[in-house]
Amino acid sequence: MDDERLAEIASWYYEEGLDQAAIARRLGCSRSMVSRYLKAAWARGLIEIRVRHPLKINLHLANALRSAFPLKEALVLAHPPADPRLLLRRLGELGAQALRQRLRPGIRIGVSWGTAVYEVVRAMPEAPTPGGQVIQIIGALGAGDPMIDGPELARWLAEKLEVPVRHLHAPLLVESEAVARALRGERAIAETLAMARKVHVALIGIGSVDPRLSSLRRAGYLTEGELEALRAAGAVGDILARALDGEGQLLDHPLNRRVIGLEPEALRRIPTVIAVAGSAAKAPAIRAALRGGYVDVLVTDAEAAAAVLTLEGAKVYA
Repeated sequence: MDDERLAEIASWYYEEGLDQAAIARRLGCSRSMVSRYLKAAWARGLIEIRVRHPLKINLHLANALRSAFPLKEALVLAHPPADPRLLLRRLGELGAQALRQRLRPGIRIGVSWGTAVYEVVRAMPEAPTPGGQVIQIIGALGAGDPMIDGPELARWLAEKLEVPVRHLHAPLLVESEAVARALRGERAIAETLAMARKVHVALIGIGSVDPRLSSLRRAGYLTEGELEALRAAGAVGDILARALDGEGQLLDHPLNRRVIGLEPEALRRIPTVIAVAGSAAKAPAIRAALRGGYVDVLVTDAEAAAAVLTLEGAKVYA
């Protein structure tokens, strides 16, 4: 097997947290074969161990965000890396810290979907939480990378916390408003959504309508033309797959009425909503989510924070 493929397998195991059985299923081979691949990666020098230093926080920007918006907490990564994947990984580590600090017996945690949420779950250590529960709060993609999909993320987090999981057995986006209304009325789906509204903590990402950043576009739900139409209608981002305008208000748009999942308005009644999103390009979407009052704890980076504050007309500290 060539080095590139071995490095990918090593990344699944050491960085993404997949066990050998999961990798074997993905490759269609035995666990013993996966073990041999990992040993080969070590032998070829494709794996190295690094000690991770504590993440540095920019307290000035964090305080500025808390002054400008109704946030309980802001965690702002200082000196964000230029590599978008590494940035998401660091934000995931910060998000995991925020979630871990709030764990307590009996806690109910709602989990959304996307790469930012994936990185938080990946970074979470095993932390048995007696009486807890994880609830999937938005429908499944059904396409694209299953690792960033709501069902898998909810299952993975529940496994780490050693708690039961409640899945939302519905697609994220359906073809018509009528189908969406019918599914929301289905008993099992309605019961799960009712449970989602009563979680103690919700873990979400913040989406963008920029074609380069849109998770909905990558998942195949929206075309570039549809994203352009959303932007023309005033959308700057999305939360729980619903498009928001620049002031954080939900757009009166058919797309928003075709989503199956927790309503963004319900986030305002959840005690703690942790949102993870970074990069200056996402600043308009992050600002919209903050102005809409959907977020209690923001995990972001210094460049994104400064851009958000500039858009808000707030003073940007060094």
